[in-house]
Amino acid sequence: MASGGLAGATSLLFVYPLDFARTRMAVDVGTGANHQFHGLGHCISTIYKKSGIDGLYQGFGVSVVGIIVYRAAYFGGYDTLKSVLFPENTKRPGFFASWLVAQTVTVISGLISYPLDTVRRCLMMQSGTGTVMYTGTLDCFVKLYKKSGSKIFFNGGLSNLLRGTGSALVLVFYDQVKAMLTNK
Repeated sequence: MASGGLAGATSLLFVYPLDFARTRMAVDVGTGANHQFHGLGHCISTIYKKSGIDGLYQGFGVSVVGIIVYRAAYFGGYDTLKSVLFPENTKRPGFFASWLVAQTVTVISGLISYPLDTVRRCLMMQSGTGTVMYTGTLDCFVKLYKKSGSKIFFNGGLSNLLRGTGSALVLVFYDQVKAMLTNK
């Protein structure tokens, strides 16, 4: 679990500005010349000019925590639930049973980590605007909760859960390939 979290954090260090720009460009709803950003490079350079390198990494800390929480629940939960439901001395579960376990774990992992993703996106959105709404992760959590209650942390969560079906299939296919290679 620790190695998965460390790997996720390391890769995030390099791709975070791209994810940041994707998020900012997705909500840039102007048309034509009214867009704030005119492409990926323009978005990154504009934020960098206004807020420096820190601006491109707004929400990075909570994102790392989110990845560690998600991966620990995802991989650890899958192995644990699978071993509880299908002990080693029993017949190996079929594809559908494995998928149900994987889907359950994917949904739970997504629900556990989604509030961290919500805070990450809020922190991203304030970067480069000149307006500081949140002084950090904890401040963002508190202000969002005071303003809208706990429901705010799960806005958009359903689409995230539906998208998780692919992640569940990855776990199942990984198990299937591993079983074929080890003749289990």
